[in-house]
Amino acid sequence: MCTIEIKNVSKKFNKAFALKEVSLNIKANKIYGLMGRNGAGKTTLLNIITNKLFASSGEVLIDGERAEENDNAQAKIFCMAEKNSYPVNMKVKEGIKWTMEFYPNFNMKYAYELADKFKLNIEKKIKDLSTGYKSIFTMILGLASGASVILFDEPVLGLDANNRELFYRELISNYSEDPKTIVVSTHLIDEISDILEEVIIINNGEIILSESVEKVLQLGYSVSGERTNVEKYTKFRNILREETIGRLKKTTLYQSCDNSDKELINNLGLEIEPVKLQDLIISLTNS
Repeated sequence: MCTIEIKNVSKKFNKAFALKEVSLNIKANKIYGLMGRNGAGKTTLLNIITNKLFASSGEVLIDGERAEENDNAQAKIFCMAEKNSYPVNMKVKEGIKWTMEFYPNFNMKYAYELADKFKLNIEKKIKDLSTGYKSIFTMILGLASGASVILFDEPVLGLDANNRELFYRELISNYSEDPKTIVVSTHLIDEISDILEEVIIINNGEIILSESVEKVLQLGYSVSGERTNVEKYTKFRNILREETIGRLKKTTLYQSCDNSDKELINNLGLEIEPVKLQDLIISLTNS
């Protein structure tokens, strides 16, 4: 089990803040989605957790220990990032063996099984891999690492639909057999929403929401139907998003829906449906 506590972390580049007073508690043995637009601060936050960057203020604790320049704390975390630090002429199979030196619970047999499933040529040099296979290579290392915490930063970059689906299946299988803390930062929210337990939304360097997916999906709903009736119902309500096609309209609301709301929706001849996680996140970060 491994927890991460982020306490009032800020990061400033020159005069601009990439992160502003970020505080989070990442619980053990849960799958988190770290969501936000490009430049929102997701990668900066992951880099501070893993000591690739140092915070301007605040601190990160891993199982109660300061993460900064702490080999014992960092050994509990594997971070899959777009850029890798492997020697340019190293082959895939050598990279797998090299990684095992840093993670005592690394599962070599599992790593080679995954390489076979994803059709990754282990004799190929890492530098010669395509973007998709570089993602597959580092993803395999993460899944096989045996680390208590795995951070995936855009793990399916360059992957086709079949390999993305295979990754999601392997992620669930890995987590089911050996529970751990997993944080996935991705823009493909619809694809991964079904496997997330918790969601963290970051916007302009600030955490705007950190909650279970179940509770997040209760924060909003959509109504659709004849435009004038939709507008009658949504007047004075907290509107996130509106779509109009001719006389039909669909409006996404950021609020809960009680029995009186449902009765009014029914009386107006409108349809109600749960909000999609992707739609909610897009609306909340549209600034």
